[in-house]
Amino acid sequence: MAQPNLEQLLEAGVHFGHQTRRWNPKMRRFIFAERNGIHIIDLQKTLRQLELAQKLARDVILRGDNVLFVCTKRQLVNIVKSEAERCGAMYVTERWLGGLLTNFQTVKKQVRRLKELEAGSEAGGDFENYTKKEQLMMSRQRDKLSKNLAGIKNLTRLPGLMFVIDSKKERIAVNEANKLSIPLIALVDTNADPDLITVPIAGNDDAIRSVELMTKSIADAIVEARREAPVREEVEEAESYTYSSDRGAEPEEGDKRRKRRPRRRRAKPEAIAARLKTGGEEGGGSEEPAEQEQEG
Repeated sequence: MAQPNLEQLLEAGVHFGHQTRRWNPKMRRFIFAERNGIHIIDLQKTLRQLELAQKLARDVILRGDNVLFVCTKRQLVNIVKSEAERCGAMYVTERWLGGLLTNFQTVKKQVRRLKELEAGSEAGGDFENYTKKEQLMMSRQRDKLSKNLAGIKNLTRLPGLMFVIDSKKERIAVNEANKLSIPLIALVDTNADPDLITVPIAGNDDAIRSVELMTKSIADAIVEARREAPVREEVEEAESYTYSSDRGAEPEEGDKRRKRRPRRRRAKPEAIAARLKTGGEEGGGSEEPAEQEQEG
């Protein structure tokens, strides 16, 4: 796997941390020194963590799962999106919708609706059968859904790994992944909590060149693993889960299979008439001897 060296990390400014007054004491083990009120990150440990992150991403791809890239910083959106598309991963770059993972069943319905709207807006689609006002309303709904869900349109099940830029800013995504026990790789600065991340990569999460270098390294590992991984068809989960603070992860109520009662068959009129006729004949036969006895 291609991995950057120390010189490339220095040129990209990966070693620059936050101001010392904004640091998180849990990042102490990744800090090398302090210069002019700014923490300097130990790049040897950064390289070691990056190697572990690449190995984890490779194992997830070979297992057949997908990777989700998460970054909502305006100046970094284009970088993360292009790298995710290059390696065939999913991405969230606009806004993290609350419950995207813990309420995945509802998100899948929205994704399905987005696909229907996109299919209807194509040439020869169903939109031509609607009025102009209805077409305008559906196109607006399509644009709104596409803005937030375009990167996960092909995500049919929960991802096997998440790669996050700035775990402190994306704390909602990190919390949801931890609740569902989804492994996390994150580029963490000196003001973040590394204990929430499976494989934290200490580095500058604000500089464009730093994020580009780290994202490219993870994407390269995914591309290399996809060449070796067998091709598998994407199958939707048979059972979706939602997270409850009281009961934990549990199946969606809508997905629980309800036992259907056996269907009652309605009797045909001919069968009912035959049944009544048979009953009448039996009753008539039993009444005749009684009448004879009375006459006698």
